[in-house]
Amino acid sequence: MAVSRELTLDARALRADFPILERPMGGKPLAYLDSSNSSQKPRQVMDAERAYYETSYANVHRALYELGEKATAGYEGARETVRGYLNAETTREIVFTRGATEALNLVAYAWGLDNLGPGDLVVSTELEHHSNFVPWQYIAGRTGAEFAVIRASEHGELELDALDALAARGRVKVVAVGYVNNSLGTVNPVERVAAWAREQGAITVVDACQAAPHRRIDVQTLGADFVAFTGHKMCAPTGIGVLWGRRELFEAMSPFGLGGDMIRSVSVEKTTWNELPQKFEAGTPPFAQAVGLAAAIDYLEAAGLEAIEAHERELLDYTLGRLSELPGVKVWGPPAERRGGIVSFDVAGVHPHDVAQILAYDGVAVRAGHHCTQPLMTRLGVPATTRASFYLYTVPEEIDRFVEGLHRVTKTFA
Repeated sequence: MAVSRELTLDARALRADFPILERPMGGKPLAYLDSSNSSQKPRQVMDAERAYYETSYANVHRALYELGEKATAGYEGARETVRGYLNAETTREIVFTRGATEALNLVAYAWGLDNLGPGDLVVSTELEHHSNFVPWQYIAGRTGAEFAVIRASEHGELELDALDALAARGRVKVVAVGYVNNSLGTVNPVERVAAWAREQGAITVVDACQAAPHRRIDVQTLGADFVAFTGHKMCAPTGIGVLWGRRELFEAMSPFGLGGDMIRSVSVEKTTWNELPQKFEAGTPPFAQAVGLAAAIDYLEAAGLEAIEAHERELLDYTLGRLSELPGVKVWGPPAERRGGIVSFDVAGVHPHDVAQILAYDGVAVRAGHHCTQPLMTRLGVPATTRASFYLYTVPEEIDRFVEGLHRVTKTFA
């Protein structure tokens, strides 16, 4: 069975850039359907990082010799690439971290500890990844603030009609919301949530890990105050994340990590902080990884974010159609027009781990578990799901193999 419409992106040509897709898994051709967990890396990204190590490696912001100057130029050039990717006003609003989890914890600690207290309300959602849920739950407990959530419907969408009831419970000070849910693919109305938060005098913290690799983000129109994402889900190396924040908020915040490079001066009597963004980049930063991230952004821009999003929508429509052929398969989440390229499902009577393992025997890589969204799993009434996710290198034949594998799953456990 073939896709009825021509895809807007030449995924087959792009696959040649990803060496790992040429290797087998379990003696079968690899069908990698776990990109929302971590994406594969193209040669262009690996070559850029390797060339940086081979020709420009030295610690940044510390050396006056040629290697140090080239290394610093590469690192700060990567920051400018990220600024352009997000349409941020200035590179001073771009903080590099070791990942999105660190970025979100940075906001929770550096902003939360100084701005939350009894009578305040911290709002997260039932759709959040734990990294944008647990830090706020913890900081609320540390400061005496109340922690509350925006509930999710049975279809995995935020119940925004309850916002006014939340506002009546206390002074809303922060709203933590994901742009695209990592379990179901739900695309949240972040602009609407951020507008409501502003009406309450609250800040909005957006987890964009599942959005930044697949769609264009304009921080100047989004309405949020902080946006975090990670590199490893968008063709970049591991160990690199980004936190964008409004400059005035960053300047008013206490530092998160303390040590080298984030200081202006140190004496026995007093230490003062460096300017942005170094104020929040203590120690040796992930500078080679940042160069890899910049190369990944260049790669995605060349492919076209709009084309990537359209390609994944085609794959999503095709997958949902194929899954509808299978009795006993329940797909969780909203309609296709309100979700990204993620399909989370159950096979009746079969544990998700067993589903994933049988698919792996056929070379099909999917994820099974709670996907770091246990509150959402509780809302859906399941301990775990099986999840398939797509990216710019996914082709329809891999969906066919995935569905054929599910046929074997249902026959095996019949």
